[in-house]
Amino acid sequence: MKIESLPVSPDAIPTATRRPARKVALALLALALAGAGGYAYLRHDAPPAAPAAASTPKDPVFELAPRDVALVAARPLALTLPLSGSLTPLAQATVKSKVSGVVLATTVQEGMQVNAGDVIARLDDAEARARVAQQQAQLADADARLALAKKNQANSAALLKQNYIAQHAYDTSANAVDLAQAAVDAARAQLQLARIALADTVIRAPLAGTVSKRHAQAGEKLSPDSPVFSIVDLKHLTLDAQVPASDIPRVKVGQEVTFRVDGFGERAFAGKVVRINPATEPGSRAMLVYIGVDNGDGLLRAGMFAKGSVVTQKTEARPLLPLGAVRQDGGRDVVYRVDNGKVVAQPVTLGLRNADEGLVEALDGIDAGAAVLALPLDGVKPGSLVKMAAAATAANEAPAQKKG
Repeated sequence: MKIESLPVSPDAIPTATRRPARKVALALLALALAGAGGYAYLRHDAPPAAPAAASTPKDPVFELAPRDVALVAARPLALTLPLSGSLTPLAQATVKSKVSGVVLATTVQEGMQVNAGDVIARLDDAEARARVAQQQAQLADADARLALAKKNQANSAALLKQNYIAQHAYDTSANAVDLAQAAVDAARAQLQLARIALADTVIRAPLAGTVSKRHAQAGEKLSPDSPVFSIVDLKHLTLDAQVPASDIPRVKVGQEVTFRVDGFGERAFAGKVVRINPATEPGSRAMLVYIGVDNGDGLLRAGMFAKGSVVTQKTEARPLLPLGAVRQDGGRDVVYRVDNGKVVAQPVTLGLRNADEGLVEALDGIDAGAAVLALPLDGVKPGSLVKMAAAATAANEAPAQKKG
């Protein structure tokens, strides 16, 4: 059996229940109207609020890194031409034996220093002494023959005067004197040659330097022109460098050269162009340039390979600018100078450029010590405000302190 509940009709709700709810709604409505009226009254009497102050935009300040700024320094600027070659001694000699003989002793070895005239080897001189004695005897014989011829001439002259002999006889005696005198002169010359040969058995250094090679040992038999020692003078070297023929017009005698040699780290050596070969090397389009090198300390050795450059053009000490700092403004060269935290366009007159060093000479418009922008920066233009980063300030102050 199903029991259903029917909805209650509004008319069925008692009157006493509806009246309290109506009163509450009227009271809330009255309060809302009163609040709205009070707000309107207060808003009407209150002064209008002041408008918010308009914000004025400030110009941006760019912070510069150390690499962004360069301090202008004044020094000479040079254009260079690379070159390379080997070092050779300016003076060197291979000492050879002038006479034949057996080597009795050698007094020096490789690497030893010798002076001009020092004895470096001795040969057996027995044969040379015997030859000297022989020539002395021949000279004595020639002198005796000359004395006899002169005595005969004197006798012939006396007889001719007394007409005891004919003129022809006298002439014969005079001719004998001339022949005897010639024999004496020849014997004397032979004796001199024998003495020279004896002296040549003692081999001496022809120049001061260092022994680079010993070609003969004690006990060896030498013939004339046999090499004995090689000596090099390391105090004065020559750098034989090849330069392309197209660059030779830039090279002049007297130009300065700097170069480095393997094994000496970053140490730079100096020299000057002393000679230029007038002909190109066979099989190449290069010409030899000879650079004189003073090697008083003896550090450099013959045969070492050197790489360097020759200064083909050099200016006086003037302010130098980085190539990246130069800009074009209306057909003129300008740089952006940092002046009291502000970028200023500074017109400059440029001179010699060195692309290898990335520098250009400033003939006018800027002085040494000025700070310029070393490269273009986005948004930075004349009038921009900039400030130096702490690292940049320290980096730029350090050169100034050294200079001062």
